Amino acid sequence: MMRRPPQLRRTWLFGAGADAAVHAAMAASGADVLIQDLEDFTPPARRIEARSLAAALYASWHAAGAEVVVRINRLEDVGLTDLDAVMPAQPDCIAYPKAASAHEIRNLHAEIGKRETSCGYTPGSIEILPICETAAGVVNLREIAAASPRVRCALLGAEDLAADLCAERGPDAVELDYARRRFVLECRAAGVEPIDAPYTYADVEGAVREATYARRLGYRAKSLVRVDHTEALNTVFTPEVGACARALQLIAAFEAARARGEERVLIDAQWAEVPTYLNAQRMLERARAFGLIK
Repeated sequence: MMRRPPQLRRTWLFGAGADAAVHAAMAASGADVLIQDLEDFTPPARRIEARSLAAALYASWHAAGAEVVVRINRLEDVGLTDLDAVMPAQPDCIAYPKAASAHEIRNLHAEIGKRETSCGYTPGSIEILPICETAAGVVNLREIAAASPRVRCALLGAEDLAADLCAERGPDAVELDYARRRFVLECRAAGVEPIDAPYTYADVEGAVREATYARRLGYRAKSLVRVDHTEALNTVFTPEVGACARALQLIAAFEAARARGEERVLIDAQWAEVPTYLNAQRMLERARAFGLIK
């Protein structure tokens, strides 16, 4: 179902659940993952309409080569109604808002399992994406991730998280810096792929700046809410040709040094050691996966 492994899902694009024009633009955007949002992006009065679009919408998004995710409402709200409506359309993943505890992820796991059986799907084939947009969600990430084998990625919130922190929101995202750093650490410890919070301002330059910073922290993916940011953010999370060339040079120099019995090698005034070597190999593996090098 999910054709890309988690580490190759660079851009996760949210869109209004009932807006056909937005859906078409999303399909043409080039985003790796498209998310029909039945929660905040869909007013309650339009949720029935949004649910009715699921079958045709998911088929069109799959045809465009994207992974398909739907953000449902919380189970105690209308989440079960959402699940009943969208599961026959076979989404690849169910995103769960304001995920804060292992208990709710276990409940969602069970509810998805029931509907997988009734729809005739392979058991366990549909993933769960916890969206951690409260303080509790961030600090409980490892328990949340361990609650279901369906959890392969987790997404950090922005606006709701800032509100929960009583923080003042700004384009530089200083108020989210600790959460962003802690989240990537918790995700790596839990063995799930972290997805950075969306940049919710209009300028592409700011989105690229924030994504570049997130990449330095260890993120390989970012969520987004604007179609026109997609191409630039895909570029940020795709290895550059020059970086690949430098990685090849580093690997060759390090392997030559090891063959001489040396434990490390100096390249461009920086010592290349085992972790540096492994990082270079990892980047080249990513470049090969995207077809950039052989």
